[in-house]
Amino acid sequence: MPALSVPASPASAAEPCASCGARSYSVCNAIEGADLAALAAAAVPQAVLAGAGFMDEGEPATHFFNVTGGTARLFKLLPDGRRQVIGFARPGHFLGLASADAYTVSAEAVEPVRLCRFSRSRMRGLVDSFPQLEHRLLETATHELATAQEAMVLLGRKTARERVASFLVAWASGGPPCLPPATTLRLPMTRGDIADYLGLTIETVSRTLTRFRKDGLIALPEPAEVRLLRPAALQAVAAGED
Repeated sequence: MPALSVPASPASAAEPCASCGARSYSVCNAIEGADLAALAAAAVPQAVLAGAGFMDEGEPATHFFNVTGGTARLFKLLPDGRRQVIGFARPGHFLGLASADAYTVSAEAVEPVRLCRFSRSRMRGLVDSFPQLEHRLLETATHELATAQEAMVLLGRKTARERVASFLVAWASGGPPCLPPATTLRLPMTRGDIADYLGLTIETVSRTLTRFRKDGLIALPEPAEVRLLRPAALQAVAAGED
């Protein structure tokens, strides 16, 4: 006798989203728990190995990506093949909003990354069904614009010392609407990635971090970890008030 299929209960259908550790600080928190089954039905979970890409500049922008675990680097390629890192995406970052017909940046995993992929048609359906999600997406897009403007100041006007301090302060803040603030930072990217993002050499980044350690502003327990010992003083350096 063939086994009978049993329809999934609303609770089990919503389980992937209900148990997602990134939901509380991502755009998905705009959808209430009772409606998570609709969110889960629209999302396609995806795992990306370290070094692998999942969004390519210039390719048709068919999907949005919500990072739920790990860290990705966002970058653009210059005509001569050079790469400019323009940011890093952590859990809670929603990628693809700035894209129209084609992706404006590329994204690849710095470390193993987990994400949820949404087709544009599915996302439109969610926005139509849950107007509060549209407001949340607008907040995210506004934050992206503010971040881009800050990056212009970072590269155009700040000294090397101010740039490195600004990077640490921004990483510690979590950057709404993403991770909560912290004073012990895990930096999974390489010093080369940080240097590329800040428009500096690897040597300058390393020397500046060493100087911050000698000045008692930070501690460097491990190569991929930075502990902020005097966050306010580091903020002053980032603001050019040192």
